[in-house]
Amino acid sequence: MPRLLLACLFCCIALIAPRASMAQTLQDILQENAEAIAKPSRRTVDKVISALADAPVDGIPTFLEDWRDKAIWQRETDGLFFSAVKNGDGLILTDLDSGEETTVADDDGFNQSKPNAGVRRVISSALVQFLLSDPDITRRQAALDAIGRAPSADQLAPLRDSIDGEPEADILARKQQLERQLTAQFDEDPDARIAAIKDLSGNVSVEARGVISQILATRAFVAAKIPENANVAKVLDVGEDLSAQEAYAQLIAAGLAPASVTPDDVKASLIANITDGRVAGFDVATLDTDNARIAAYDALVAAGDAPPFIPEADRTAAIGAHTFYLAYIEPNPEVTAAAEDADKAIGTMLAGGQAIDLTLDALSLASIYFLAAIGLAITFGVMGVINMAHGEFIMMGAYTGYVVQQFVPDYTLSILIALPLAFAVTFAGGVALERLVIRHLYHRPLETLLATFGISIVLQQLAKNIFGTQARPLTSPDWLAGAWVLNDVVQISYIRIAIFVLALLFLGLILFILKRTRLGLEVRAVTQNPGMAASMGINPDKINMMTFGLGSGIAGIAGVAIGLYAKVTSEMGSDYIVQSFMTVVVGGVGNVWGTLAGASLIGFTQKGIEWFNPSNTLAAQTYMILFVILFIQFRPKGIVALKGRAAGD
Repeated sequence: MPRLLLACLFCCIALIAPRASMAQTLQDILQENAEAIAKPSRRTVDKVISALADAPVDGIPTFLEDWRDKAIWQRETDGLFFSAVKNGDGLILTDLDSGEETTVADDDGFNQSKPNAGVRRVISSALVQFLLSDPDITRRQAALDAIGRAPSADQLAPLRDSIDGEPEADILARKQQLERQLTAQFDEDPDARIAAIKDLSGNVSVEARGVISQILATRAFVAAKIPENANVAKVLDVGEDLSAQEAYAQLIAAGLAPASVTPDDVKASLIANITDGRVAGFDVATLDTDNARIAAYDALVAAGDAPPFIPEADRTAAIGAHTFYLAYIEPNPEVTAAAEDADKAIGTMLAGGQAIDLTLDALSLASIYFLAAIGLAITFGVMGVINMAHGEFIMMGAYTGYVVQQFVPDYTLSILIALPLAFAVTFAGGVALERLVIRHLYHRPLETLLATFGISIVLQQLAKNIFGTQARPLTSPDWLAGAWVLNDVVQISYIRIAIFVLALLFLGLILFILKRTRLGLEVRAVTQNPGMAASMGINPDKINMMTFGLGSGIAGIAGVAIGLYAKVTSEMGSDYIVQSFMTVVVGGVGNVWGTLAGASLIGFTQKGIEWFNPSNTLAAQTYMILFVILFIQFRPKGIVALKGRAAGD
């Protein structure tokens, strides 16, 4: 019986022992490498990291972060390690396994681990592999960001290992993207690198382009004969690709030719050999010309006290005896050939993307000009009234949106309220302007221009008195924040998309009013022949008032839309009045379709000019005005000219 109990006891010990050995803690691993952790060096840090990587314990990323940040302390009495922060003269200690905190009044008896900069870099690099599979998604994202900023070959294996178990789709896509980039740069298998490079050929992101650029990086070399193992990118032609002076400088740097003597060298040698006011038998006072200094220097050369000049013929012969070339840093020609093909494909996609992006920008600008000009197309194009205060109605609409947002904090609701309210405010302002001023000045364009210009100054000053001179915010709703991003090249903000949609809605609305409503019929009748319209029972004064009010109200709505992305100030209207008149005149006076065509022409032309000179928007606007002047010379009635009786008027 005792023998049976003893056998059972041994069996239990045998079963429990492996489990006990498996229950290894982080502290246990640190104790096994205590000396390397307490006094880390570049020679020992890799061993510690390997031991941590092979151990299935929790808390490794946190420990590495604390170790890198010099927050690991060792207690002298038992050699245990803690994460610690200073607390006056003492420390607040955190157990690396349990997380339990204790406070000691004095840091005597504790030694701080202080890895140097090189060790900290190694720790930071190793930390990435642990964070790639961290349960915290923010830590995994941070690790991927770190790889993107500073990719290295040792990150490839842990990155690949973390892909299969990644549960988040966005993180998984980012890991796969980085894996392709690291494979293209660092994989030991050339075929794998070539396959990864081909995968990157359709990627126009900055990271992908950077990878291809690094693979295609070159260095300048010179040799009597190009080595057989050189991966040559280009043989340089002296005189075309580099000057003779640059070529000889490369020969000097490579030790293939003696250094040439410069004027500074001549001067330095002469100064160094002055004795009793003379140099090589020449009085210093006579060395006031280049020829005299060269003669004195030749005397120093003859005496062996200075290096000789290199004759031009010798320089030319030395250059002709050598080949100058650019060689890829990447030694494998198949890899660089694949990278060249990928670079060409990316270049083609970049050109297409830039064309699409430029088109979207031009459409956006054309939409803004159309919104700003559509009201003017009614007042100026239909009524023939030169309203210089049109920009101030845009400003009034923008300020109306700002005031509404002060009372309605919900930005979506405030915009929905501001749009009709801005129309009502500016409609009323337009009716008042027409009744009080404009109706007395019909068929007197110069007086109308001067009067409305004065009114625009009054409205600007009134806005300054009420709202001040600082720009006021007109905040867009959250659903309009950000941009529609196709790739790193093609993107457009949601606000501009909304303005484009709003411009299309206004185009349809104006066409419906002018073509399908009684008001539109009466407006067209009064425009073409006010006398005949009056004889048919139409009141021209009332129609003019309503038409001017409609144009002003549309300008107010445009102000709300423009204010969502532009500054809202008392002078904002003046930024659009010139473009509005250009849009109406170029498109064709009195025609809504002409206004659309004019806005498109001006928007696309201005963006095209800005593309050639992107650093100077003011110059682009100046060239745009010159273009409009030339255009009017050849087509004075605009793109879409009126036909019939209205055209004769």
